[in-house]
Amino acid sequence: MLIPRQKAPSLVVGTLDHGRFDLAAERPECMTLVCFYRGLHCPICANYLKELDRLTPDFAARGVTTIAISSDGEERARQMADKIQAKNLRIGYGLDLSDARQWGLYISASRGKTSIGIEEPSLFSEPGVFLIRPDQTVYYLSVQSMPFVRPNFAEMVQALDFIIKNDYPARGEYTAAV
Repeated sequence: MLIPRQKAPSLVVGTLDHGRFDLAAERPECMTLVCFYRGLHCPICANYLKELDRLTPDFAARGVTTIAISSDGEERARQMADKIQAKNLRIGYGLDLSDARQWGLYISASRGKTSIGIEEPSLFSEPGVFLIRPDQTVYYLSVQSMPFVRPNFAEMVQALDFIIKNDYPARGEYTAAV
């Protein structure tokens, strides 16, 4: 289980237009927002990523870099980028499912074609959103076992204003006996 204030697992994937993404090499002023999404087959992901793409400049204004990553291959990742008309958001692909597990992501098996007629991969990860500090420690995490009810990016932008202004610490770090 990932714990806030502890080091995040390694994360290295290809991206469509920005070379290789290596979380350890990221140098954001404030944090890196990592959004794991289910893949091209998920219509909810498409809408979610459109919103993240739209708000990426707002995150950047607060010193937060963004990336959306799935286990899809490059071709399906390109189709998703085209579908959402990505202009600002880095799109990563090829997430190894063993890496997804290290990040605490749930893994699902294919149920065939989705409501939009796209075949699900045989296995894929469910969504997760993480804020990672420049020292590679976890600041915030949200992991879902379903595609529904995800963190709201507009609220996250507002929360970052408070976090930055007040140097608000990561919470949920206590691991001793209760």
